[in-house]
Amino acid sequence: MRIGIIADTHGNLAGWRRALELMGDVDLLVHCGDVLYHGPKFDPVEGYAPRELATAINAMPVPVLIARGNGDPDVDQLVLGVPLQSPYLFAQVEGLRILAGHGHIQPPEELATLARKWCIDLLLTGHSHVPTVARQEGLTHVNPGTVTYPLATDERLQRRTCAIFEDGGVNHYDIDEGTALEL
Repeated sequence: MRIGIIADTHGNLAGWRRALELMGDVDLLVHCGDVLYHGPKFDPVEGYAPRELATAINAMPVPVLIARGNGDPDVDQLVLGVPLQSPYLFAQVEGLRILAGHGHIQPPEELATLARKWCIDLLLTGHSHVPTVARQEGLTHVNPGTVTYPLATDERLQRRTCAIFEDGGVNHYDIDEGTALEL
């Protein structure tokens, strides 16, 4: 099973398309929130097209699961054909137990505690706009970063990124360079 992981698109259709191009064929796509709106903190980026991004998400040939972020208002559900699940989503796919949340209500550390309680294999979060991967006690936690507004303080992580989970491994991709990112 090949799972594409994306977060914090903030209406960036160009970033979405580039991430999908790098991820290639996936069996499932999980979006960790902040899908369409750029919010008051950010200016729209080149490629900002929330209506068109909603259309692209709705046209995905594979299942798309979305955890509602702090920038996902109820009105977005009018254009998205995929439910915005809140405060987190749970899925079990081919024996893999997935818990995803944006990360703004419960920090990843609290979600990890819940994940262990529920015997989760893969915990996915967004919100920080920083690509990360951590493994502990059978749990893999992935933040794919953002395809729009990188916020890492570490210069080598100040990149627009997405991630793939496959065969128990995680790869992050720099969507501008088109290369794998070493974490």
